[in-house]
Amino acid sequence: MSLIRVILSIVFPPLAVIDQGCGSIIIVLLLTLCGWVPGVIAALVILNKHERYD
Repeated sequence: MSLIRVILSIVFPPLAVIDQGCGSIIIVLLLTLCGWVPGVIAALVILNKHERYD
């Protein structure tokens, strides 16, 4: 994960996963609307999972 992605996932989580697909964006957006912390955690998990498979 790049430092910019980590900072972006803390500031606005849906924007950090914008290139991961529509489903990831929707999930992170809904979790961010429910609470900021779940959105940040989901964004970091999605980014970490994508980084391992590259």
